[in-house]
Amino acid sequence: MNGACYICQPNMRRASIVLVFLVLAAAAFRQEGSGRPNLVREIAPGVFYREAEPEKRIIANSGWIVFRDYVMVVDANFPWGARAILNDLRQTTSKPIRFVFNTHYHSDHSFGNSVLVDAGATLICSEECTAESRELNTRSWASDQGTGDYSLKPYRLEHPQVSFRDQLVVDDGTRRVELVRVGPGHTRGDSVAWLPKERVLFTGDLVVNRPGNFVGDPGADPDGWVRALDALALRDVAVIVPGHGAQGTRDAILGNRAYLADMIAQIRAGIARGATADQLEKEINLKSHNPWGQDEERNRTAIRSWYGKLKAR
Repeated sequence: MNGACYICQPNMRRASIVLVFLVLAAAAFRQEGSGRPNLVREIAPGVFYREAEPEKRIIANSGWIVFRDYVMVVDANFPWGARAILNDLRQTTSKPIRFVFNTHYHSDHSFGNSVLVDAGATLICSEECTAESRELNTRSWASDQGTGDYSLKPYRLEHPQVSFRDQLVVDDGTRRVELVRVGPGHTRGDSVAWLPKERVLFTGDLVVNRPGNFVGDPGADPDGWVRALDALALRDVAVIVPGHGAQGTRDAILGNRAYLADMIAQIRAGIARGATADQLEKEINLKSHNPWGQDEERNRTAIRSWYGKLKAR
């Protein structure tokens, strides 16, 4: 839709009416078409972030980046989430989807891949992420017990089609996006999408902005995760799009780092004095880290998961 054409109309009264209609239509989309207010946000010109909808089992955040001739989606969510992403994306641009970048292999970030492949996209992920998808997602998909709207049966599993070792840059002369492998951390294949001009960073689940985080992936590396966050904190970040929770700033990186590093240090100290996992679950207090340490049940799960990993080192 070209707004400039309406401004060029000789009848300015008609132009004003049309512009008012467009404003009201945009508001209706945000309130009704997206399901709730402010679900889709333009965090920089042509850079969009779509909040999760946990009540609809659209668990993770997603985003899309508009280039001159095409679009890149960041994280495909579950299939029903991918359909919602596609619907909302089409309200912001008519350009074709050329790429989908999976920050890591987890199902809430990648099981919707086939929906976007059918829309014309090529899937990108790090080499480790691709390997994890082929090994772990294949088993997870086959064992899915979802029913009704949350069944995987109408869909198919799609693995990444383009893999990169350390970095892949997408640059069309008007927009530059750097896909950078920073794992192992949350998983072996963690990568981020960095827009240096806009200073926007899509982190996947290396950074969340809510209580707790899942640390129990078989490839998760406690020390590697802290190192990855240290490296991300060196970037001149203005806006963080985390894997889960509200958008944030560089402070979200530092907050996640402090929460995880404190947990690791307390677990290691407990192991050194011979404490059991049961004892540390009860003793370790992480509530000073807000919001990350506010869910005691998630903290206990994380402590138990990392106790075994850290004790084995």
